[in-house]
Amino acid sequence: MEIRFLGAAREVTGSCYLITCNGQQIIVDCGLVQGSRRDEERNREPFPFNPARLDAVILTHSHLDHSGRLPLLIKSGFSGLIYTHPASSDLCRIMLKDAAYINEKEAEWENRKRDRKHLVPVAPLYTLRDAQAALNNFQPLDYNTVTEILPGIKVCLRDAGHILGSAIVELWLEEQGLQRKLVFSGDLGHRGTPILRDPAVVHEADLVILESTYGDRLHRSWEATWQELAEIFTGSKNQRGNFLIPAFTVGRTQELLYTFRRFYQDWGMDRWQIFLDSPMAIEATEVYVRHSKLFDDDALRVRDSKGDPFALPNLTLSETAEQSMQINRITSGAIIIAGSGMCEGGRIKHHLKHNIWRNECQVLIVGYQARNTLGRALVDGAKHIRLWGETIRVAAKIHTIGGLSAHADCDGLRDWYLNFNQRPPVALVHGEVEVMEHLARRLAQDTRQTIHIPRQGERLDLARL
Repeated sequence: MEIRFLGAAREVTGSCYLITCNGQQIIVDCGLVQGSRRDEERNREPFPFNPARLDAVILTHSHLDHSGRLPLLIKSGFSGLIYTHPASSDLCRIMLKDAAYINEKEAEWENRKRDRKHLVPVAPLYTLRDAQAALNNFQPLDYNTVTEILPGIKVCLRDAGHILGSAIVELWLEEQGLQRKLVFSGDLGHRGTPILRDPAVVHEADLVILESTYGDRLHRSWEATWQELAEIFTGSKNQRGNFLIPAFTVGRTQELLYTFRRFYQDWGMDRWQIFLDSPMAIEATEVYVRHSKLFDDDALRVRDSKGDPFALPNLTLSETAEQSMQINRITSGAIIIAGSGMCEGGRIKHHLKHNIWRNECQVLIVGYQARNTLGRALVDGAKHIRLWGETIRVAAKIHTIGGLSAHADCDGLRDWYLNFNQRPPVALVHGEVEVMEHLARRLAQDTRQTIHIPRQGERLDLARL
């Protein structure tokens, strides 16, 4: 009986953990490595296990750094079930197909260049057919229901409060009379996040696998965050220019629309043309509406009293490429929400090209920006950026709104962990090394417990816990 750390070990993306019990193998998450081109090339490396011998997958949520290699898993021989919340299943249907489409297009563009140089063509990482094959293997599990998925292996999903359908995973293992319980935090939500419930509390575990994305910092309070946004928008009454908001299509986009509706009068949002320029984000918002029973009490009251909580009178949904290009003709008075959230792809790059050199432009960074991404460069104060081989001066004002994070901060992670009885040992994952080390020191001071930071590929014998 063991766990092997195969992703998000001393790094932020690529979540994947292999558990062996009774000669059976399961993985929790199968995520893409994201970041620089060199980082992303690792996604083409063979899995460090035989996918054909894998018995099941448990998926914490739909973000691609947790789900994005599932089509590759199927392509490599896995034929078992992928257990996840129904809302995550619906969101993966959007996200995996979109990722596959991008893979196919990128391979097509690359092969045009390679053909001119008489080079061997490259294959896409995976195709739409591969993505559909993965989706066919999804098996939905509701929250708070204990299910035996294999002999000696039971699972229960709890609401993680990170995005719609996100889950904390409780995993019970039994082998030759030995019992162990693992709890995976998944991506743990930020308490008080609009729309979503706060993360569920768990009390028992033999080992906690805890994310650490924001393990070295504290978020601003929600009140301070709303005040910061109010000052930005109301302070722009006489300033001509556009607002660009790179936003993750699942989670952050819906929070923004909900927040704009909530403060529509107070912030003078009627002065703007608001564009949601992302077909995938439009679809994801429809999924949020369809699963509105998962909303917190405040969002449910809005839904029940006012209808669609994401509807705005001045909101334009931009689905086609032609509609997106028309937005670029607007030089003032537009709020443009587009992916990708780290500015590494998608329509936001086109909007940056048309606006970021303008002094009157403003960019709102509203989510985590991994190292070696364009979004991180903007946060770090880059004076110039490169887009499609062109160097562009950054004249726009860059606002970093840290309080909107969908991840728990240092206090949130600590407080969630302190709900466990007997303070079980912890393995920190899903964070940059220095952030993990900071959180490890904090937890060790508070609990006097072993806080481990596993390396890529490291094995942990669960019998020795």
